[in-house]
Amino acid sequence: MSDGTPADQFFDAAIGLLRRVRDEESETITAAGTLLADTVEAGGRLFAFGAGHSSLAAQDVVYRAGGVALMNLLAVPGAVGVDVIPATLGSALERVDGLASAVLDTSPIRSGDALVIISLSGRNPLPVEMAMNARALGVKVIGVTSVAYTSETKSRHASGTYLKDHCDIVLDSKIAVGDAELTLDAIPAPFAPASTVVTAALLQAVMATTACTLADRGFEPPLLRSGNVDGGHEWNRRIMEEYRDRIFYQH
Repeated sequence: MSDGTPADQFFDAAIGLLRRVRDEESETITAAGTLLADTVEAGGRLFAFGAGHSSLAAQDVVYRAGGVALMNLLAVPGAVGVDVIPATLGSALERVDGLASAVLDTSPIRSGDALVIISLSGRNPLPVEMAMNARALGVKVIGVTSVAYTSETKSRHASGTYLKDHCDIVLDSKIAVGDAELTLDAIPAPFAPASTVVTAALLQAVMATTACTLADRGFEPPLLRSGNVDGGHEWNRRIMEEYRDRIFYQH
């Protein structure tokens, strides 16, 4: 480890990754935001999915003050964050063949919708099949992953492919394989993961692009306001009523 406190070093690492994403992914961020804006304007619905800790970034863009109201969480029981005991069961579910198909078949997602799939490694059957099956349904897929994993790990899907191979747009989070930014001689394992910070920021950049793209076209973006500011609840009720057939987290 270099000079500075561990906290300083982690912040420096995270800031460095954010700068890389900003500089190197600007075109794909614009493309992803434009795809979501196209979907909203065309009457489609928006969904986000992630398994394990990748679900945290998906949840961060759903029912979010300042966020696009039409983004819905596509939840897989047992894989939403660390919502099961033992937590290792969630990791095991990511490797179950056919689970993605069962979830999609029972979800409201349909042709013309857009789905954001977040998977750091992009190597497990669940996100790979989710992307494959969603595209087969006519859904546009945006993948958020670390492309480095495709050259340094083996796919766990029977096809040998990764999430990035089944997406209309791929956003590379630049996270190193293993997702740990710091090392120390006295500590036998690398530590301090930054994927949640970077992926959440990356997705918020996409959502900001979506809102501004819609506004540039003269289409009021369906945004939510904080319920903790005066008039927030009234604003949100109006938005949810107007778009009730495209919002599923309030049913």
